[in-house]
Amino acid sequence: MSEDFIYAPPDLPLAVLHRDASVLVLDKPAGLLSVPGRGADRADSLQARVLAAFPEALLVHRLDLDTSGVIVFALTAAAQKSLGQQFEARTTKKVYVARLWGHLQPKTGTVDLPLIVDWPNRPRQHVNHETGKPAVTDWRVVRHDDDGTTRVRLYPKTGRSHQLRVHMRETGHPILGDPLYAEGPARAFPRLMLHAETLGFRHPDSGRMESFSAPCPF
Repeated sequence: MSEDFIYAPPDLPLAVLHRDASVLVLDKPAGLLSVPGRGADRADSLQARVLAAFPEALLVHRLDLDTSGVIVFALTAAAQKSLGQQFEARTTKKVYVARLWGHLQPKTGTVDLPLIVDWPNRPRQHVNHETGKPAVTDWRVVRHDDDGTTRVRLYPKTGRSHQLRVHMRETGHPILGDPLYAEGPARAFPRLMLHAETLGFRHPDSGRMESFSAPCPF
């Protein structure tokens, strides 16, 4: 976020997808920070709203400010540890929906490009083959639209910051509405067209693989 960024989070109730004794799964709206930012004007966040309703909730992972979709909180320390280990071990199953500028070809593919923060331009990330950390994204085209855009599903195999956004930009097809990585008409959309559609993980209590989805809003 740039210093001149004006934070105006949406005033929406919590969208709870699932709740049990150990986990709380929600659909985060675009425009809401996952955790509080710096300064009182950025104190409102999904975490703050969750804690107001569920004081025992514990953070597990984050979604970018501009990204909507499925996010999980733990409701016990044991659940937080279990879920954290699954994210670290990359055993969670994540599916995103995005709209891209141009017509991405072929129908399926993989981007394997290491990423690291671009310090002079942070929070931007960039590809760096010397110091970057491994980052891999699979894609599958859903359709090519008549307006010259592409709807895709993205399957991140790693969880680097801004991974999907940078990887799609590197294909020459940035995500529509991306304030950091799209330019010109590709940027001129009301929001970042990126949505965390599905998240699968082993339930901390049962050990069974469970999957939760939120409908794409665009």
